[in-house]
Amino acid sequence: MRNKNNKHLGIEIDPELHYKLHFISKYYGRSANGEILYLIRQEIKAFEQKEGVIELPEDTKAN
Repeated sequence: MRNKNNKHLGIEIDPELHYKLHFISKYYGRSANGEILYLIRQEIKAFEQKEGVIELPEDTKAN
């Protein structure tokens, strides 16, 4: 079930990138959406290790 508090992000990608994303996600046993979330989390983790933790504004913190 979807979490109503989650945000939706729509992106437009070219057919080659789309195919390669699905190829990689299947290889790792993830959906394309799961692969995108994994990659985003990895990039945020790398950024925060280098630049410091990104603090969330009070209105975006989970209850």
